[in-house]
Amino acid sequence: MDEIDPFNIFRTGDHIIAGVVSFVNTKLASTTFRETPFLSKTWVFSMKWHLLAFSLAIQEVNQNPRLLPKNITLGYTTYENMIHPRLSYGALIDLLSSAEETVPNYKCGRQNNLLALLEASYSVTSTHIPTLLSTYKIPQVSHDSDLIVSKDKSQFPFFYQLVPPEEAEYRGIVRLLLHFRWTWVGLFASDNDSGEMFKSILTPLMLRSGICVAFEEKLHPFLRRYQFQNSSVGGMDLGENGALETNLDIVNMFMLRNLSFRSVKVGSIERQASGEMKLTLDQAAIVWPPWYKEPLPDSRCAKSCLPGYVKVALEGKPICCFDCSQCGEGTISSQEDANRCTKCPEDQYPNPDHTQCIPKEVTFLSYEETLGVTFIVLVLFLSIATLLILRIFIRNMDTPIVRANNRDLTFILLISLLLSFLSCLLFIGQPRRVTCLLRQITFITIFSVAISSVLAKTITVVVAFMATKPGNKMRKWVGKSLAKSIVLSCSTVQIGFCAFWLGISPPFPEFDMHSQHGLITLQCNEGSVAMFYGALGYMGFLAAISFTVAFLARKLPGAFNEAKLITFSMLVFCSVWVSFVPTYLSTKGKYMVAVQVFSILASSAGLLGCIFLPKCYIIVMRSSLNIKDHLRRKGPFRR
Repeated sequence: MDEIDPFNIFRTGDHIIAGVVSFVNTKLASTTFRETPFLSKTWVFSMKWHLLAFSLAIQEVNQNPRLLPKNITLGYTTYENMIHPRLSYGALIDLLSSAEETVPNYKCGRQNNLLALLEASYSVTSTHIPTLLSTYKIPQVSHDSDLIVSKDKSQFPFFYQLVPPEEAEYRGIVRLLLHFRWTWVGLFASDNDSGEMFKSILTPLMLRSGICVAFEEKLHPFLRRYQFQNSSVGGMDLGENGALETNLDIVNMFMLRNLSFRSVKVGSIERQASGEMKLTLDQAAIVWPPWYKEPLPDSRCAKSCLPGYVKVALEGKPICCFDCSQCGEGTISSQEDANRCTKCPEDQYPNPDHTQCIPKEVTFLSYEETLGVTFIVLVLFLSIATLLILRIFIRNMDTPIVRANNRDLTFILLISLLLSFLSCLLFIGQPRRVTCLLRQITFITIFSVAISSVLAKTITVVVAFMATKPGNKMRKWVGKSLAKSIVLSCSTVQIGFCAFWLGISPPFPEFDMHSQHGLITLQCNEGSVAMFYGALGYMGFLAAISFTVAFLARKLPGAFNEAKLITFSMLVFCSVWVSFVPTYLSTKGKYMVAVQVFSILASSAGLLGCIFLPKCYIIVMRSSLNIKDHLRRKGPFRR
């Protein structure tokens, strides 16, 4: 391998590749660059590795017969321009001269057969070199990231710029700033076109990532090391134009507040500079010095928004200056400085801090909970009570008080009330397709039969009283046929309405995700709300007629005094269902079902108690009053 002399590097060959580089002599740097000895020590070390790699590459080319023809060798020569345009131009003239003296266009003596020029010069110099080289059709290869050359190949047809895409470097800068959460930074760039291009590309990229530029400063391109103190914002020195220097791999980290970091070098070999800190861009990690015990310095315009909060922009201020507002209902933010809150899925809801979504609990009126057990106990108690009353009436079916006001209607009403109590069980437990289809239809049909029976009993009382008057034509309506026709016709209308309901929009089970916070209510959708309230309205219409007729007939004498009982029972029934509608509409979830179950039980119990308990008292406790003469004389409920 050739000996690497850092100040005179060349090798003869049939063809030559020349290099014009900025390689500062140590002794010269100590005098000329006395202000910045950092340049000489760091650059000499770095350039030696680069030139060694260049020499090894040429040697590999010469030893590979597939790359060069036989007996043809590749040589190289290098020129030091010491960051000076005049030295660069002198090196270029010497390359174009074949004589011992630098006389362009004069071939005599040595033949260098120059193939190409590799240069890493100062940007201004690099833009003038291709003007000369293009005359001789000699390719120029540059890896100067500062250089901006027109993409028009007709102007510089032999210029080739081998620079890694700067977009990747800019993204790396942004990622590094975000890694340390530095969003309020100062931007320093060289005072030339390259610096302007650097700012024009990097600034929008930082803004899209939420990083704001607090101030911008232009610096002379030769200044490569900056220290800033007593600053409230962060800054980053990134080479001549602001970008990471890919040719020397030098990264100068910036200063925050009262901290000052020196430059570090990052190669394929990890090295530590000045014993202060170590930076590895592959690893994206900084190892702080052992003596540094304070937390990582911050550079932000506003305090971070905690999880559960979202950033709110302030009018007239940069996006990095913001307020924090807690996420709204149904939304969360799980990270700091969230730009927006995320809506929870329908089956989940936010925790109190709005930092995570919690699965909602599925709920319905079940048999296991206290409310469900209470309803079951009430259903069983009232059903047993109805069966006992029915048994009493069956055992005393031939007594006057049972025979009064149509015995068959009495049994139909008792059976209807029994089924009404039992229909409440369809409302308890997990809603399924069958139970959803049956619960409302069953309840409405049975209740319609019960109200129709009460209406028939009331009309029977009135017709029977009118039939007692001489010459009244109502006598022909007295009998079982009138009562049966009333029950059958009124019930048939309701059954037809329910059948139509099932045909066009039947009820079905569904999950209600939104009615109650943190809960998913498994309930029955009635299919058509209009049909549901229409059925209730028809039932209320029958109850209103029964109440009106019973109220008008309440003062009829003797055996017809059952109208008083019907009046009280209809009053209870109408009161319950009038209060049901607003209560039902104001409740949510399983409590809507509970309101309806309570209304069924209360109204049915009102009919049972008001109509049948006084009669049971006479039958069981005062059997002496259950005689025909007494009914005609004083009525069944007088002493």
